[in-house]
Amino acid sequence: MEKLLYVTANPKGLEKSKGLKIGEAFLESFQEERPEVGISRIDLFSFEFPQMDADLVLARGKLAGYGYTLDQLSQPEREKITKMHALTDEFMTYDYYVFVSPMWNLNSPAVLKAFIDNLFVSGKTFAHTPNGPKGLLSNKQAIHIQTRGGQYTNTPMQELESGDRYLKIALRFLGINVMETVVAEGFDINPQRVPEILEQGIINARSAAKAFAKGLVQV
Repeated sequence: MEKLLYVTANPKGLEKSKGLKIGEAFLESFQEERPEVGISRIDLFSFEFPQMDADLVLARGKLAGYGYTLDQLSQPEREKITKMHALTDEFMTYDYYVFVSPMWNLNSPAVLKAFIDNLFVSGKTFAHTPNGPKGLLSNKQAIHIQTRGGQYTNTPMQELESGDRYLKIALRFLGINVMETVVAEGFDINPQRVPEILEQGIINARSAAKAFAKGLVQV
């Protein structure tokens, strides 16, 4: 059975988060198109996963470049790298990924970057080749839904946005086909228009979901 992983990075919850409301609309429309696809959810603010601390950085380096085996690592290194690989292995079982996050201080919440760090595993999600790194997660599809308080699209502020750009770069590096981002912006600078912006975001998300569903990967 094909599977979709729905990853959210917003601590406010559905009732208060505009982005999560837009994300739920996306999922609803996607399920209407393809009800047979299994959906799993990860709320990154309540999900435990390894952080890139000294143990994990050292373990990655030892295994990838210095010829160490898992048994030769220290116990903390071995435990953390094992959890990292388990998370990567689970991520790889999905065919479709939906990420929902706000823009905070020109980027995504740090928890999203920390999660993505776990997916860069040489030999699993990418490989080093004579022509440079090659993503191994081909035949998979992703989309990002992002909310912004300011107005960035087609303005001088556009070059300052780095959260959506990073996520797309990272996923494409791993070989994943990334569709155009669903953006809802201007909430903070146009408070009187919040309902209108939210409604348009939901409309755009529903439309994107239908296109996303039509591009389903055949496995």
